[in-house]
Amino acid sequence: MISFLIGTIEEKHENTCVVNVNGVGYELTISNNTLVTLPMEGETAKVLTYLQVSENTGVCLYGFATEEEKNMFLKLITVSGIGPKSAISVLSGAKLSELVLAIATGDSSILAKVKGLGKKSAERICLELKDKVDAVGATLEDVPIMNANVNESVLNDAVETLITLGVNKNEAYRLARSKMTDPSMTAEEVILKVLKEYGR
Repeated sequence: MISFLIGTIEEKHENTCVVNVNGVGYELTISNNTLVTLPMEGETAKVLTYLQVSENTGVCLYGFATEEEKNMFLKLITVSGIGPKSAISVLSGAKLSELVLAIATGDSSILAKVKGLGKKSAERICLELKDKVDAVGATLEDVPIMNANVNESVLNDAVETLITLGVNKNEAYRLARSKMTDPSMTAEEVILKVLKEYGR
């Protein structure tokens, strides 16, 4: 079983990323939450994984940026009718904190909005996991909230510009991401906020 990978983020796309580990590219299926949490392309990262081997789909590797998300994924695939792909769709449909709250309170309306899931499947998830959500390793208050305001394209543009201005690559990514307080922000607005704090 492959439990995690440590390597360079080679590519990032809406549903997948490629991690280069010693010259071997591993393609991972990921959620939107993991997409915006992983560092930018070219950076080194540790990505938690789940390996699925199936007669129908062959071998598929799923990736997670946090232990909390992986644990929630493992809980979701224990639900009748919910496979790994459906679990990733659920994790992409809302912040992890919202999912935990919805399941704990039996509110299936949030889950029902997930594309391709359906009302019955949403209700089944709430019913089967309601007493197990604390087993994902976090209380409702402690669940890390993913930054829903991050626009990956705008973030990358801002980071690249900051690097050309002499800001360290890692620092540029951290600063740019911290300043994206609104999903409608442009790269120029993010850069101006960063430079103001950076004293340039």
